[in-house]
Amino acid sequence: MRSVASIKKFLLLGPLKFFISVILIVSVLQFSAQTCGAQVSPYPQSPVIDSVTWEFGNLVQRAPGSDLWPITWADDGHLYTSWGDGGGFGGTNSDGRVSLGFARIEGPPDNFTDVNVWGGKNPENLATFSGKSPGILSVNGILYAWIWPQDGGEITMKLGWSSNKGQTWQLSGWRFGQADTLRDISFLNYGKDYQGARDGFVYGYALERGGTSDPANFFFTGGIHLLRVPKDHSSMINRASYEFFSGLDGNGNPMWTSDIQQRQPVFSDSNGVGIPSVSYNPGINRYLLTMAHGPNADGVRKLGLFDAPEPWGPWTTVEYNNNWGGYSGFWLLYAIPTKTPDWMSTDGKTFHLVFSGKGSLDSFNLLKATITLKNQQGDTIPPDPPVNLQAN
Repeated sequence: MRSVASIKKFLLLGPLKFFISVILIVSVLQFSAQTCGAQVSPYPQSPVIDSVTWEFGNLVQRAPGSDLWPITWADDGHLYTSWGDGGGFGGTNSDGRVSLGFARIEGPPDNFTDVNVWGGKNPENLATFSGKSPGILSVNGILYAWIWPQDGGEITMKLGWSSNKGQTWQLSGWRFGQADTLRDISFLNYGKDYQGARDGFVYGYALERGGTSDPANFFFTGGIHLLRVPKDHSSMINRASYEFFSGLDGNGNPMWTSDIQQRQPVFSDSNGVGIPSVSYNPGINRYLLTMAHGPNADGVRKLGLFDAPEPWGPWTTVEYNNNWGGYSGFWLLYAIPTKTPDWMSTDGKTFHLVFSGKGSLDSFNLLKATITLKNQQGDTIPPDPPVNLQAN
């Protein structure tokens, strides 16, 4: 039996030992994170989405050797997409190879038909110029695409448009050039042919070229910038019609400027950001931002999935994964099709992700995902019970 003196000594040293243990554990965890190159999300957890479950075992792959694949839902009910450096659907990295192609996707995600509309293997139309496209959008029956024409050393962006569903394309005479320091512009996608948009503007997201952290692998620390333009065709093809997010006023409302040098980022990550892609999920009334994050030194595939109540934020974290899917290599682009009810459920709890990268996933890749929501108190909402099809 312990003496009174030994008990007093234990009571005095116990808290000290506990405190020292905690410090040691924290130090080990910090050292491990630094050693493994793990990154932490720059934003707090989502107040709406608890988690996302990915069906990695049901990965669909097509078009080997073709990458990027931004995607939009057009007025004819079909999805339209774009790829780079490959033969597109039915082709390979060499068979039908073009630097830029456009395709049409018909039907549901579990049984879709793919058609090369412009360029690639057995296309409806031959490609007529080179480039890459990180963003595509259907508005008022017209397809628009941000295109890097690859006619110079730096990445500069022109606007392309097609009034016949990708059969032929026109390019703007102007571009966001080197002095603008913006690259890899994508569109904010709403519903069918831009239905369900919050207002009369088309929004786009662009990488800031400044502050490069990993230029060979397309990760930048300059942040993501937001631009907008009235959604009528004459405005969209006019460079002078574009405005740029310049911060929030005292009431939290967005401010806009026509002076591109006065813009302010809507998203930043000191780890580096990749090509952004944003889709509106009307079922849960949230904007979903997907992108890879850097740096790429460890060579694993990193996914950042964020949500917000408005196109400019405030952004919160749904998932910040440093080894998404356990694949090797690095990602180029993620995109969430907004087509309901099959590619995105009407309640917003399921969606599909189109993505591409390097190596074995240099292709059109498709995964189904399920969202678990939180309730108003921030607690997780249990998943819906399975339906008993035999019950009367």
